[in-house]
Parts: sequence; C-alpha cells; structure tokens
Amino acid sequence: MTVLKYGVGVALLVVSFISLGASRVMAQRGAGGSGDRIPGDVELEKGPVALDDFERNALSVLDDIGKNQRFRNVPQHDGRLLRIMTQSINAQHVVELGTSTGISGIWIGLGLRQTGGKLTTYEIDADRARTARENFQRAGLSDVINLVEGDAHIELKKLTGTVDMIFLDADKEGYIDYLNTLMPMLRPGGLILAHNINPRMAHPPFMEAITTNPNLETVVRGGMSISLKKK
Repeated sequence: MTVLKYGVGVALLVVSFISLGASRVMAQRGAGGSGDRIPGDVELEKGPVALDDFERNALSVLDDIGKNQRFRNVPQHDGRLLRIMTQSINAQHVVELGTSTGISGIWIGLGLRQTGGKLTTYEIDADRARTARENFQRAGLSDVINLVEGDAHIELKKLTGTVDMIFLDADKEGYIDYLNTLMPMLRPGGLILAHNINPRMAHPPFMEAITTNPNLETVVRGGMSISLKKK
C-alpha cells in the first residue's frame, strides 16, 4: 500500500513537471500582436486601457498591425512591459535593435510620450522600415521615434550620448555585439531588455555576458531578459 502511494505521488509529480514544461513552451512560442493570449501569468491580465484619445488611436493601430500585417514583432504583453519599463525609469533615450513593423516601437513610444524622451530604432530590411514609418505616423509618434535604416552593427557606431534603456530584438548572434557597443553609453540604473531569451534561441555568449558581469543584475521572465546596470 505504501509503495502504491509513493508510486502515485511520483507519477503526479512527473505529470506536473510535464504540464509546466508544456506551458513554458507555449509561452515561448507567442509572437503575435495585440490579439494573442498565452497560457500562464499573462492570463491574469486584462487588455490595455487607453488614457486618452491619443492612446485610443495608438491602440487601434497596434490592433490593426497585429491582425493585418506580417512580420509582427512582440506580443501585446511584452509590448506593455516595454512601455511600463520606459515610463517607470523616466527614460529620455531608448535604443531598439530590430524595428520590424513597429509594434514594440509604438509601445515604447507611448511611454516616451509621457517622459518627453526619444526612441532610436534600427531596422535593416527596407520594406519593414517603410511599413514601420507608416505605422509610427498612424500612431502619432513620428516626432518621438527616429528610425535608422541599415545594418545596426555599422550604424550604431555613429550613435553618441547617454542611453537609458536598450531593447534587443534583432539577430540573436548579434546581441553580444550590440551589448558591447551600447554598454558604455548606458547610464547607471539603465536597463537592457532582450527578446526571445529561451533555451532554444538564446545565444550563449550573450547569456554569459549578462549573467556574469558583476555590474549587471539579470533576471529572465517569460522569454525576456531584463538586466539592470548597477553603476
């Protein structure tokens, strides 16, 4: 009887781990726009609530991008996190690698509209860059966002000044190069956020850098790494 009880207990434990693993895999696969819902903590959320007519328009643009355009960038819950991070640290200059069609840029831009800051975002693909510019204009954020078209590994070398937050969502093998280029510009207390950080996609040199540098405090949650520059 005791053996049977332990056997059932082990079986339940195994099932629990399998279920947890399945939930994480499903969460990692989320890459859609504003309509996507992913099992897990995000199910506790409600949709975004617009502050004013400006935000209502921006949210409608995000919804349209998610439903009708290809090359979507980040799911809604990640975009909202970017906006919250931007606004909570009173960011004045955010740098994004990988504009795509502008979903993440619009979320960051909504935060910067409140702080009076600017976004510099880099996109190598001409078609995506053109679509992103149109989307930024539709969302009313063209004056907040500067889109640089070209290879960011080259274009970043022209960047000067202080950076408050970095968002990486471009070529995964390039994350380490972007990090090394931008770290000296990142202010103390600044943030580095990287998308698609999971066992399948995370690039080992980047993970080594953000988890062993004593000046960075890093957590990984829901496929996003968040690193705080301590000093």
